[in-house]
Amino acid sequence: MLEYWYKNMILKIKKLHKDAKMPSYAHHDDAGFDLCAIENTTVKAGERFAVPTGIAMEIPEGFVGLVWDKSGLAMKHGIKTIAGVVDSTYRGEMLVCIINLSDKDYTFEKGHKVAQMIIQRKEKMEFVEADELSGTLRGADGFGSTGK
Repeated sequence: MLEYWYKNMILKIKKLHKDAKMPSYAHHDDAGFDLCAIENTTVKAGERFAVPTGIAMEIPEGFVGLVWDKSGLAMKHGIKTIAGVVDSTYRGEMLVCIINLSDKDYTFEKGHKVAQMIIQRKEKMEFVEADELSGTLRGADGFGSTGK
């Protein structure tokens, strides 16, 4: 069995509300940590809503926070995250933007998990206009080009 040694990075969290839950990992080797609702919030079927978490964070320079679905909420209840890029310069409250894709209203209860966030190193791109791009087997074939 391989052992891995990680150096934990520091992610500063500011509670904006006394009842806000600190982010946490469900398992020791999870990539994403959980973000929780600070209040009871009902999202109607088909509605988009920004669920407040009651926390702000200081993502280190050179990194980005990516907000992703909780798989159980997505599969069982049709709850999908949207607008999930959090830049390192943002210091406001973490709002989890979601859409309810189901035909039933869904209630996030205070303290319940809404989404997960992954902190990832980012690369800065330099954009260069080109007359031609290199060829690949796929080429310009798009949606559905590899099968059903």
